[in-house]
Amino acid sequence: MSHFGVVAPAFYSHSQALQALASALIDRGHRVTFFQPADARRWLADPRIGFHALGAVSHPPGSLDAVLRRAATSNNPLRLRGVIRDLCRTTRMLCHELPTALAHAGVDALLCDQMEAAGGLVAEAIGMPFVSVACALPVNREPDIPLPVMPFAYGQDERSRRLYVASQRVYDGLMWPLRGVIRQACQQLAIAPRDGLHQCLSPYAQISQTITGFDLPRQQLPSTFHAVGPLRSSDAPAQGQWAIDPQRPFVFASLGTLQGGRMGMFQQIAKACARLEAQLLIAHCGGLGTAQEERLRRSGATWVTDFAPQQWALEHADIAITHGGLNTVMDAVKACTPVLVMPIGFDQPGVAARVIHAGIGLRLSRRARAGSIHTALTHLLQHPKEALHRLASELDRAGGTSRAADIVEAVVRTGKPVPVEAIP
Repeated sequence: MSHFGVVAPAFYSHSQALQALASALIDRGHRVTFFQPADARRWLADPRIGFHALGAVSHPPGSLDAVLRRAATSNNPLRLRGVIRDLCRTTRMLCHELPTALAHAGVDALLCDQMEAAGGLVAEAIGMPFVSVACALPVNREPDIPLPVMPFAYGQDERSRRLYVASQRVYDGLMWPLRGVIRQACQQLAIAPRDGLHQCLSPYAQISQTITGFDLPRQQLPSTFHAVGPLRSSDAPAQGQWAIDPQRPFVFASLGTLQGGRMGMFQQIAKACARLEAQLLIAHCGGLGTAQEERLRRSGATWVTDFAPQQWALEHADIAITHGGLNTVMDAVKACTPVLVMPIGFDQPGVAARVIHAGIGLRLSRRARAGSIHTALTHLLQHPKEALHRLASELDRAGGTSRAADIVEAVVRTGKPVPVEAIP
């Protein structure tokens, strides 16, 4: 059996997806260890998963909370530099410490989150097979596809293409500090120079939580790109504790773990649902206090909690309101629940563009007021579900965590690239 190492950003949603894959591999007799700063251990719930803390000096215990606070405000141009500095600091540290740590632990292969360049760079330098995993939207680039972080609707006209090219230049200009870190690491590791995350992906296999029908029309993905759908654990389905009135609309709203403290957005959502006379369950993921919870109930929320069993809530909901986190939207697809996306940052604008392109929901600004939200919800209550049912069927066939584990095992077994057709 093999020992797999995991290299990923210390974000909850990324850790949960990779933990599901890790648990599936452990069920098959393998060993898995996460290589991250010490604070990231908090996200791992499966005690069978190993953890090797890195960055004792640069990322001491207690430092992650400040990183998460900065990431939550990444949509603010004035604060974006701090987020980029955090990315640079982590990549630099991992490129320096990973080679020794992997050798000491006896790792056979790496599972590398696409959003962290260090895993692929180090794996190439030491001759170790690795698999890239897109926990968020894939960073794979194509000239006719907008970057996930850009707030553009999909278009095939010449103006749209020029806009995509120009926006890539803007993005690459903003990310020049990370480009410098990657180039320096390549020099130190004695591998060919790279400029960005999209050039640090595995030639063996790339696994994505998306499905083809949800993504924009791509033409240049490698033959080793596997769209397997959501990486989830096989735990028994959770049951909710809320008595839902089937005679009234039920709306589930979550802004994820990073954005759960956005009281203003939740208030406008609550007021809109009150106008609609809809039941509203808000899951703020620990971002709000008890006083704020009570204010939201007074504004129109029926229930307010820190965490809710998301798949259960989505399966019972008539509408899901989300910031555009890929995990939430994929879970909504599985539940055939229309979504209202109010993107904030990271790849959420790209998720919103795909929701519109796929015809499974609507998009509003994060600054939308209750009146606009109410209008959107009214439309979504009548939204046709043919596209949702089609995507849900595709998602069921995609294979999810089990197929992802098959792909990872094939890479280690053959030591060669694993094309889509190689996995039944």
